[in-house]
Amino acid sequence: MMQVTEIFRSIQGESTYAGLPCIFVRLTGCNLRCTWCDTAYAFHGGTRMSLDDVLGRIHELSGGPAPASSGHTPPGSTENEILLVELTGGEPLLQPDAVGLAQRLMAENYSVLVETSGERFVGILPQQVVKIVDVKCPDSGEGGTFLLDNLKAVDGKDEIKFVIGSRRDYEFARDFSVRHELAHRVRQVLFSPVFADPNGSWSGLEARLLAEWILADRLPVRLGLQLHKFIWHPSARGV
Repeated sequence: MMQVTEIFRSIQGESTYAGLPCIFVRLTGCNLRCTWCDTAYAFHGGTRMSLDDVLGRIHELSGGPAPASSGHTPPGSTENEILLVELTGGEPLLQPDAVGLAQRLMAENYSVLVETSGERFVGILPQQVVKIVDVKCPDSGEGGTFLLDNLKAVDGKDEIKFVIGSRRDYEFARDFSVRHELAHRVRQVLFSPVFADPNGSWSGLEARLLAEWILADRLPVRLGLQLHKFIWHPSARGV
């Protein structure tokens, strides 16, 4: 059984898959408390669902099980309405059945992304899963929680993300990326500015500033913006 906050269909707003139609499975619960967290509603509550129930809902949103294929179906393929599924949270890796769900989705030819805080070991996931792994910066309030063993568990299809709220965060992310040669370990290193809370609970970082810092230091990273927050209201749920 899994504790699920929501399952919905939207446009992927982050990572190198931004802009693609995607089904999101947001699992309930997180053991971190980042100062700028925009999904605190997923900390508690949710609905108990079996793996079969979760898969059934994904089938409803995707137009049915993905068709059999002799090879890997590229994310965003039009063979089926939506073949891209992301497991997110909260922290999805707090729930053991997240691994089983990923395995079953891949057996049905879905492409699977898992977005995780970086505090849990991602090596428990099937190798084919695209792991989008955060490294928490100092101003998140959860700096130092990244599990360094995760650097051995990622590869050239995976992504490492830093959410950056200040110059201090930027310098941490820059130095961490260089020290651990992240550009050679993963498909993409993502630097994403904190998006200001519309209710004023936290301030954001101007994307222009972050872009200028990246350019000044000639970093081989991708500036990541939360696309969904430009399409819909920043506090909207289920989008």
